[in-house]
Amino acid sequence: MDYPSPTSNSDSGTRKWVSFEIWIQGVSQEICVENWRLCYAIKYLSSLLHMSPVLAGLFNFFVLVALQLVAARSSSSTGKGKNHEGSIKYGFSLVKGKANHPMEDYHVAKFAQIKDNELGLFAIYDGHLGDRVPAYLQKHLFTNILREEEFWEDPTLSISKAYEITDQEILSNSSDLGRGGSTAVTAILINGRRLWIANVGDSRAVLSRKGQALQMTIDHEPNMERGSIENRGGFVSNLPGDVPRVNGQLAVSRAFGDKSLKSHLRSDPDVQNTDIDVDTEILIIASDGLWKVMTNQDAVDIARRSKDPQKAAKQLTAEALKRDSKDDISCVVVKFR
Repeated sequence: MDYPSPTSNSDSGTRKWVSFEIWIQGVSQEICVENWRLCYAIKYLSSLLHMSPVLAGLFNFFVLVALQLVAARSSSSTGKGKNHEGSIKYGFSLVKGKANHPMEDYHVAKFAQIKDNELGLFAIYDGHLGDRVPAYLQKHLFTNILREEEFWEDPTLSISKAYEITDQEILSNSSDLGRGGSTAVTAILINGRRLWIANVGDSRAVLSRKGQALQMTIDHEPNMERGSIENRGGFVSNLPGDVPRVNGQLAVSRAFGDKSLKSHLRSDPDVQNTDIDVDTEILIIASDGLWKVMTNQDAVDIARRSKDPQKAAKQLTAEALKRDSKDDISCVVVKFR
């Protein structure tokens, strides 16, 4: 639709322009209710550019709309890839939950060539009280694991050491990373033949062997590790709410970060490893936004319906939404054959 110039002398043109300007102001105001700091910053920028009130209004409006579109796209993410030979494929899907805060789930899904070995690196990081800790994990955890000198001789020890080192880095940078924390589940596939899986918290990894679900991680829930928590001077309470929480606050007993609770929490991972044999079909790693509403076998059955792992990952997150999961939902699906 064409709108007349604001300098038009026609009455009808002026009325149309005023109506358009009022509409812009209304939409901008709606956006600014939830993004007031951003709005002030944009208005300040337009004042520095010495724009006329009309141009400044248009500038503010289009910048805000563009940022809203970016935010809408970032509320969900999906993608896929494969190893060098193309025999092992992966897909991922992340969907923002219904809570009134930014997306707090992060992922890693890629293949990398290191020291003549092909590594598949897959992870889900489920943050709480902000997204800075999971974002830090996405950038640094695998780097710290692979930096360990013993990695190729003793992956289990190297993974455990790197988890602890990374947690110490997060705690020492809490002034920048905030008071929040994150769960983690990581999977390292070496040359398509051997798989190491580690986790802290309730993000989970499940394998499919001959169509049967095999959980490869342990959900670190407060009731399970009550003794460890109490020995550290903490307690487990179902209040507030109806979920057991460390000191009535955190619903997992192991996590990265959470400086205020760290004396009562653990960050050491459980580490498992297994061969990828002819019976191993699929690996699913996901945040608890998925596992809260479906069983391991449900997830395997859904993932096996599609040969395309990206489509399988999207079907899993869609099914979790259909089952009324309110948390952020993220998953990576790896198809071995």
